[in-house]
Amino acid sequence: MFSSVDRQMKKFLEKRRPVEEIRSQLDIGYTFQDNTVEIFEIRPQWDDKKVIRHHPIAKARYIMSKGIWKVYWMRASLKWASYEPHPEVKEIEQFIKLVDEDAFGCFFG
Repeated sequence: MFSSVDRQMKKFLEKRRPVEEIRSQLDIGYTFQDNTVEIFEIRPQWDDKKVIRHHPIAKARYIMSKGIWKVYWMRASLKWASYEPHPEVKEIEQFIKLVDEDAFGCFFG
C-alpha cells in the first residue's frame, strides 16, 4: 500500500510542478514518513535567496486502525486544521484529488 503512495505523489508532482524556468523561485515537493504525507512549497527566503524554505500546504495522516487518511491544511496561523468538509478519505488518490482541485482555496489560495 505505502509503495503506491510514493508513486501517486510523484504523478501529482509531475502535474503540479511549475515550469523548469521558475523552479528556483517556486517549486513543490513532498515528504512521506511515519504514515504521513506532507506537501509543501519550496521558495527562497525573501531577504536571503541562499536560504531555501519549505512552506507546508497539505498533510494526510494514515490511521491504520480505521483504514483512513485524515486530511489537514495549513492555516495562516501556521497550525494544521482538519480539512472540512472532507476531513477523511479512504485512498491516497482521494487526498491528492482534494489538494489538486483545491475547491475551497485552502491549499494553494
